Amino acid sequence: QVQLVESGGDSVQAGGSLRLSCAVSGSTYSRSDMGWFRQAPGEKREGVAAIVLRPAATYYADSVKGRFTISQDNAKNTMYLEMNYLKPEDTAMYFCAVATKGVNWLRTHGLSPDEYDSWGQGTQVTVSS
Repeated sequence: QVQLVESGGDSVQAGGSLRLSCAVSGSTYSRSDMGWFRQAPGEKREGVAAIVLRPAATYYADSVKGRFTISQDNAKNTMYLEMNYLKPEDTAMYFCAVATKGVNWLRTHGLSPDEYDSWGQGTQVTVSS
């Protein structure tokens, strides 16, 4: 069973930076597609960034391209989301997730929440103007 724990959320001013971490336990870490998602109050959960194993690639939502970077440290079983030039519209609860059965990278680029079956509890990011 996969368990995910997010950390690193905080309240920052616009233009600031944060790094979110997702600690993953369970044997599927190094063999699964993984992603970061966010959900603002009253909004649907949306994909922010994903790491796809085959073919190896990272994907980003248009709204965060050039500002956010997804990465993982296999030695630490941890995935990260580096967020720079934060905007008030980035305010949301951020979740990490694992797709143990893989994603349809060609169709979704790993950014569809429906393809993920293990989720963390989330960490809150608030960006003030």
